[in-house]
Parts: sequence; C-alpha cells; structure tokens
Amino acid sequence: MSETLQAADVDVPEADEARPARSGSPEDLLVQEGDIAGDYLERLLDLLDYDGDIDLDVEAGRAIVSIDGGDDLEKLVGTRGTVLESLQELTRLAVQQETGVRSRLMLDIAGWRAGRRAELADLGRTTAEKVLSTGEKVRLHPMTPFERKVVHDAVASVAGVHSESEGEEPQRRVVVLPKP
Repeated sequence: MSETLQAADVDVPEADEARPARSGSPEDLLVQEGDIAGDYLERLLDLLDYDGDIDLDVEAGRAIVSIDGGDDLEKLVGTRGTVLESLQELTRLAVQQETGVRSRLMLDIAGWRAGRRAELADLGRTTAEKVLSTGEKVRLHPMTPFERKVVHDAVASVAGVHSESEGEEPQRRVVVLPKP
C-alpha cells in the first residue's frame, strides 16, 4: 500500500449519531450488521482505491461479509491472515459503534478464510487419525480462535480422540489426545 491509512480517514459516526437501539428478529439484526459492515468496508476499499465485490450473508447465527474480485485484495489478508483479523476487528467495532451491541461478524477476503478452513479441517482429521494410530497426544502450532475452532470441530468428527486448547494468546494451541 502506498498510503498509510489513518483512523481519521475512515468515516465512522460519532456516538451521538449512532443508530437507535436494535429491534426486530435475530435474522434482521444480523442483516443490519452485515449492511453496516458492508458500508464500512466499501468506504475502506474506496479510500485504498481497491476493487472488490462485497457479499453479505447470514450463517450459523452470525453475519458473514466476503470481499472478492480485486487484484490488490491479497494485501488485505496479510501473512497468515493477520491483516484480515485486524480488519475484521475494526469492522466489528464500526458495527458496534452504530448498533451499541458487540458483533460476532465474520470477514473473509479473497476466499482466504474459506481456503484456510478447508486446510485446517484436513489438519484436524489427519492429526486425529495419527493420534488414533499412535496413541500419543499431538500439540499443534499456535492458532487464532477461528483456526482452533475449525480444528476442534474436525477432531470431534473422529471417534476415539478429543481435543483441548492450552496456553495463553497469542500462543494458544490445540492438543489432540486419545480418549481415555
């Protein structure tokens, strides 16, 4: 990126301009979160002069926002998704500022999170199978909460093993163990 993005460059309403308290069905509220997030991210893409199509969805009780299409979008993912995680948190804060409620919104850029989910599910299953065959526990490398959840879900699909998380952020990791 040729410019440094300053917090003042992204227009977020002041607290007294915030939208009124949320009302409606849970689905309506999640759609509202997605709309707010989409507007925020569209302004960000405009500031950066990046092209991208924003898609809004609701899955498993959370708003899902995806940005696809532009050549520069990989820069918004960063190494191992670090920039993506930061943008997701900023987007959640923008939603919270407008709604007054903490958001669990999930952001994906250039399909990175979807691809990572598939890799992690495979890692969880193969690690579980290894633990089953050797009887020895396996500690995986430190992961983000999103990554750990995907691995835990994959391990849970294999009978005879279970998983736990250990350590403190940012060094928290999944441990896969045989069931006693």
